[in-house]
Amino acid sequence: MFVNKGGKQRTSRAGWSGEGEVAIDPDYPTRLNFYQKAPLLEISIEEFEQFALDRLQVLKAIEAAQLRGRDEAEIFKQVEAVCRERMCLSASAGSMAIRHDERRKDHISHFILRLAYCRTEDLRSWFLRYECALFRHRLMAVDAAEKQRFIASLNLGHKQLSKKEKDLMRTELMASCAHIPNFNFENESFLEVNFEDALDLVQHRRVYLRNGYAYVPAMEQMALVIGEFKRRLAASLEMYAKALPRMDEDERLMPVLLNISRQNTGKEYTTDAVAGKVTADDVEPLSALFPLCMSHLHNGLRSEGHMKHGGRMQFGLFLKGIGLPLDEAIVYWRRAFHKSTDDEFQKKYVYNIRHNYGMEGKRADYTPYSCARIITSNQPGAGDHHGCPFRHFSPDNLRRELLVSGVDEADVQEMLQLVTGGHYQVACTRLFEVTQLARARQQGKAAANVASAETITHPNHYFEQAFNLMSPGKQQNGMEIESGANASQHAIGKRWRGSN
Repeated sequence: MFVNKGGKQRTSRAGWSGEGEVAIDPDYPTRLNFYQKAPLLEISIEEFEQFALDRLQVLKAIEAAQLRGRDEAEIFKQVEAVCRERMCLSASAGSMAIRHDERRKDHISHFILRLAYCRTEDLRSWFLRYECALFRHRLMAVDAAEKQRFIASLNLGHKQLSKKEKDLMRTELMASCAHIPNFNFENESFLEVNFEDALDLVQHRRVYLRNGYAYVPAMEQMALVIGEFKRRLAASLEMYAKALPRMDEDERLMPVLLNISRQNTGKEYTTDAVAGKVTADDVEPLSALFPLCMSHLHNGLRSEGHMKHGGRMQFGLFLKGIGLPLDEAIVYWRRAFHKSTDDEFQKKYVYNIRHNYGMEGKRADYTPYSCARIITSNQPGAGDHHGCPFRHFSPDNLRRELLVSGVDEADVQEMLQLVTGGHYQVACTRLFEVTQLARARQQGKAAANVASAETITHPNHYFEQAFNLMSPGKQQNGMEIESGANASQHAIGKRWRGSN
């Protein structure tokens, strides 16, 4: 796909000299791209990395805007601003040379991130979600003529209903469009597509279904195009993931791709993400700084003396991430599973604990789960404690859990509204603000003098921010923590960061 060179190089293009003789660039006729063909060109390693990081900044800006629950107009405005700075795509009236370079960068950067983010299911899911959001933004931003020229080039095979066919289904079609303000049936055309190609519209009951076909008003065509983009990109990511092992021998490319992929949905936390050693005795007092998902797991384990596999994985890796080493983890879990005999504990649980620390099996050094993974994977069932309370609890159970956590009624209602809108991480961030941040402000911590917290994307991110808020600063004998939850936390803080 790419050939790495030490220096930068501009590629020449047949049919275009760079001086504007040809009105439409044959390589990139529009600003929109389905990225069906990988770029076959030479590129310097510096340009390779810069292109990828610029596009990544755009995707992360989209993520941040969506996580904060901003409305459509505000999200569009913010994305447009970061696109102008990092991934500008000029209109057709601009300079041919500038347009070509911008679209070349867009093309190349997409495929670099596709390589970097195909490695795991979590990475693929994140990349797919925000690439689709970026494509949707661009589809909304271009004018109607450019949009139609691009859609026509895709040859999607959507059949347009004749006037006779449209009149025969008049009642049903009008009923399916009742949600559209000021809808004019006579002036609207309709497309006949396989219902699988319009699943988003079907899910929201915005189309008429008959005999396996969906009848889509032309004004909803954008949803069909976005759906097709998503399907093709998802299939391509799976294909790239299977081919990736063949690239592992490239000593120049793989370190760059790995570095890029580490900047994903949530920081990859390891045992040294927060310095110092945590003991089995420290877990209880430190639990005052846990996010709601981990607090729920901690309380469930403490009350039941048992936990199913999903909970052990989620909580165990979280504890590993805050600094609990293997030997202390075994001590902690042995105490927690007090109903098991020593023999049962050794046979049923020790191997799994050691496996999480890379000491058994393929010896992979597993990292704690991000919010994205917890929210989208392995939905909890009866008797389970894992998952995201904001995503998986019923409204009544979530309300009860928040009230028990000390959240007042007004803030509980605000969080429930965020959850109703699907803004689970924003709700978690709000919980952080009304508990950890508020407590730090009451205690006069300088670090708490911010308007709002950074959006939570990882349980260990929540814990680390909470711990840093309660740490008054470096002292001669080490770092102290003053959460007020337990006096022993002063000693924990000294061990925690005293070596820094």
